Amino acid sequence: MIDRKELGAWMDGAPSSPDYVRGSSLGLPASGPGAVAPFWRRPLSLLLDWGLCMLVSALVFDSGALANLLLFVAVNLLFLSFFGATPGQFVLRVRVLPVRGRTPMILRALVRTGAMLLLLPAMVWTKDAQPLHDAAAGTAAVRV
Repeated sequence: MIDRKELGAWMDGAPSSPDYVRGSSLGLPASGPGAVAPFWRRPLSLLLDWGLCMLVSALVFDSGALANLLLFVAVNLLFLSFFGATPGQFVLRVRVLPVRGRTPMILRALVRTGAMLLLLPAMVWTKDAQPLHDAAAGTAAVRV
């Protein structure tokens, strides 16, 4: 017979050590600049970027849905490649850094943006508080 305690154990999430520091397997510090960015900054920066793209689209392209999407992709590719942060991330003091491999940032930005547009990779996170679109690109969003 299965005990209720055993049945509910999987609901507590993946097993992890209580003293595990998020980002430590990526070589990131526990706190301060360079540490994993707090969760709330990521969706808020996404909303700021999307709002900026919608504003530009409304002013220049009559708010076309395709224009919104293409502007969002262009902003992500250009700003991540050249500055390491989108405008929304810059405002919220978040930076996207490579954490593994030697791939050029333009390719990382392309993989990261493409995976983010699929939505599901942005909703699944690793134990290092790294969404799958960052894990696929070999990047991490860190505090500035």
